[in-house]
Amino acid sequence: MPDMVGNYDIIVVGGGHAGCEAAAAAARMGSKTLLVTSDMTKFANMSCNPAVGGVAKGQIVREIDAIGGWMGIITDRSSIQFRMLNRSKGPAMWSPRAQCDKAIFSALWRQTLENIPNLYIWQDTVNQIITSRNRITGVRTVMGAEFSARAVVLTNGTFLNGLMHVGKSSAPGGRAGDGSVEGLTAQLVSLGFESGRMKTGTPARLDGRTIDFSQLEPQPGDANPSKFSFSDETHFVENQLPCYLVYTDPEIHDTLRSGFKDSPLFDGTIQGVGPRYCPSIEDKLRTFADKESHQLFLEPEGRNTNEFYLNGFSSSLPLEVQLKALRKIKGFDKLHIYRPGYAIEYDYFPPVQLNHTLETKLIENLYFAGQINGTTGYEEAGAQGLMAGINAHLKNSERPPFVLRRDEAYIGVLIDDLVTKGVDEPYRMFTSRAEYRILLRQDNADLRLTPYGIEFGLIDEKRASIFAKKKSSSESLIKFLRKESIAPEEINSYLISSGSAPVPQKKKLYDLLLRNDISLSTLKERSLLLKNYIHDNRISDEAQEEAEIQVKYKGYIEREKHVAEKLRRLENIRLRPDFDYNSLSSLTIEARQKLTKIRPATIGQASRIPGVSPADINVLLIFFGR
Repeated sequence: MPDMVGNYDIIVVGGGHAGCEAAAAAARMGSKTLLVTSDMTKFANMSCNPAVGGVAKGQIVREIDAIGGWMGIITDRSSIQFRMLNRSKGPAMWSPRAQCDKAIFSALWRQTLENIPNLYIWQDTVNQIITSRNRITGVRTVMGAEFSARAVVLTNGTFLNGLMHVGKSSAPGGRAGDGSVEGLTAQLVSLGFESGRMKTGTPARLDGRTIDFSQLEPQPGDANPSKFSFSDETHFVENQLPCYLVYTDPEIHDTLRSGFKDSPLFDGTIQGVGPRYCPSIEDKLRTFADKESHQLFLEPEGRNTNEFYLNGFSSSLPLEVQLKALRKIKGFDKLHIYRPGYAIEYDYFPPVQLNHTLETKLIENLYFAGQINGTTGYEEAGAQGLMAGINAHLKNSERPPFVLRRDEAYIGVLIDDLVTKGVDEPYRMFTSRAEYRILLRQDNADLRLTPYGIEFGLIDEKRASIFAKKKSSSESLIKFLRKESIAPEEINSYLISSGSAPVPQKKKLYDLLLRNDISLSTLKERSLLLKNYIHDNRISDEAQEEAEIQVKYKGYIEREKHVAEKLRRLENIRLRPDFDYNSLSSLTIEARQKLTKIRPATIGQASRIPGVSPADINVLLIFFGR
């Protein structure tokens, strides 16, 4: 057998976004790690749209970066456009999003993985896990290779019994051009796991040479683009490429409806539950039957390719119907496509079968991360992979687990939602899922999470120094604003012109910044003292933005912190994993059933389980002496 067949501390199965983050984290923390993937040319492949981030997802990517993951860095290095979404709203809603060159994105991931010490790669397909006494001991592959490990992370994406649909045609596969994984689901079910079926889809890929862009509405990137990574090793994107808006109309809708009779989505062929927030075009026409037009977003897939992705036109309709409808879109009358859109069904495992570390409750040292847990999106997958990789290493090292609270990170919200509430449709993160949005901003992800990355050895000394500088700079700037004042003659003309009340005497810079119509940049223009202080102390734009947000939103931030601290007390009351909830007759029957199934770790987690009422929580508090 080849030399690489042997013993490892951690084996990661699957080279998608979850698997890449898991393997990189585990190896960098010191574990001898094996990453098994079916195709080494497709690490972190952008199987769907060529973009990273978006509403809430962008916050997750910044959190991954703050802890020491790679998604943010690789996104920055492969970006072709950057936009900060929701700038017109408060900073809790600002969400970074980048278009990427998908080929470069995947190639950079491969280059990164191949150069991490302790990380080994094996191209193959795992179709069986090896266990002993409810503990993972290794994996077997379709090529007959067997590897032993102290922990295994499964990140199988859409490959478990994957089945692709275009009209009446169906074919096994994890995505176009790749086979499915057979046998692993059946084995896990035989071990006691519950599985389910989900569905997702993707649109046709278009040949840009056959599109008349002069008829489309361009969508440029930001004039002054930001970036994802807090590291100084990446730079703002230059020479940005535009995206484009296009629209459907009633004639296009009629063409699409002509294929409904042959749609696997409507004839009962597809059994899996699809994503509510990223529906197929046929789903949109059925759900919004009275709407005469739908907005679509045309995205370039890279700098050196003619391939375009039509966001919003995911479909499993027959090929001829897709093409006929596409050619009715303005500017698309001569369109050629590279491949049609398709739907894909795949197996997943309800995540209530996991602990907050993403370790399974049934098999010790077996972890699930990514779409195997019923999530959708590169960002949600990458976050889970990072956490699973870290926790697998920590457990092997007999160190305390790493679990983020809901008031610490969107990643904490994501995982707590999964393991506490479960999923009945593909899970997508939104800002509305987080109770503490003002605390969980994209700008302060490093202040919240980089200390963990430093502790785990995922943030090097150089980045730790940059982090410390930003933190101290923003703090010192706030102190300066509290201490220094501005004279009426320096600021009143601006205040009057902007409809704000003038000041009769010197006013603290801090107090003026509290006004809605006053920004830090305004104060810099009018206070030479402030401008010189920022220049002389080399306070970065990021540190300035952080200081301004902390000043303007101090009251809201303090209020959310107070609420979070009160609720955190419930997280400190532990529940025994073997407790017999059926013995508490004062609990409702539904509460007993849900608590027995999910086995919450704390009273706090129990309070978030659907069907467990405040009265049930009071029963638990009384029983446990609180």
